[in-house]
Amino acid sequence: MMSFDDLAGFANQLCPMHVIIDAEGQVLSHGPTLHKLSGEDSWTGKPFFDVLDLQRPRWIKTISDLMETAGTKLHFQLRAAPHTRMKGVLVPLPNGQGAFINLSFGISVLDAVRDFNLTSQDFSPTDLTIEMLYLVEAKSAAMEASRQLNLRLQGAKIAAEEQAFTDTLTGLKNRRAMDHVLNRLILGGRDFALMHVDLDFFKQVNDTYGHAAGDAVLQRVAAIMVECTRKSDTVVRVGGDEFVIIFEGLLDRKRLSDLACRLITRLEEPIQYGAESCQISASAGTTLSTSMAQPDAAVLLHQSDVALYAAKRAGKAQHMFYTPHQETEMVEPDSRSA
Repeated sequence: MMSFDDLAGFANQLCPMHVIIDAEGQVLSHGPTLHKLSGEDSWTGKPFFDVLDLQRPRWIKTISDLMETAGTKLHFQLRAAPHTRMKGVLVPLPNGQGAFINLSFGISVLDAVRDFNLTSQDFSPTDLTIEMLYLVEAKSAAMEASRQLNLRLQGAKIAAEEQAFTDTLTGLKNRRAMDHVLNRLILGGRDFALMHVDLDFFKQVNDTYGHAAGDAVLQRVAAIMVECTRKSDTVVRVGGDEFVIIFEGLLDRKRLSDLACRLITRLEEPIQYGAESCQISASAGTTLSTSMAQPDAAVLLHQSDVALYAAKRAGKAQHMFYTPHQETEMVEPDSRSA
């Protein structure tokens, strides 16, 4: 007949999470994996119910009741923290000597592996838990890789969209961005002012000092426009030396006039390019979204352009609001002075 030591050694290899109890419910021995759960406080010699709290079946109250559950699925919980949940099945030993109880973690296995630093050696060689853990680990790695890829793709998308809406020379918004902002404001029923700004004497800068100087002047002009406007405003380079500023929620004519005058004054300050001093100015025309019952982006842009031309025709370095009578004075844009 197999001795108790032989039984325990045999069980340790095949069932590293077993517990052997005597007829009174005292723990005689337990598998090596459970040593990690018990830590320095060995279960051997302790009453079984002092170590594990039997939660189901609820009718079991005593060791005698427990001995009657052969083949029944049992649900336990460690009495000590972290109170890991386990499942088990009991097999009575011959001649009423006690019982052999084989345990497993069930769905608590991930928590148990983390809490007790378990490895593949802590499970039965035929236990599918290891394969499941590998699958979980592989899935976690794949999900992390997918998350990182999505973050990179999202970043690339944002960068591409930002580039598509940005003027590469000045860093201002471009015409596409302007169309997007105008459509958003109009569809949202938001009031706004639209100011069209065109540089005076910019052609002379290009002709005299070259296009590199012209680019430097445009970059300085862009910086001044950003400095003179609010963070909520949209400054756009629509092409060449033409700019549009969208003032969301601002309809006060005096504030707009003051802002235009401050902007024109700043742009009249000489702009240094190397040893050269470039002199320009600017003219501006403004229209309000409330100038028409149903705002239309194309019409508002035309109105601001008409007001801009009226300012140039009046002598440059000026700002005007759109009025309908300016339409009759409008001439072809090509006849404007640079």
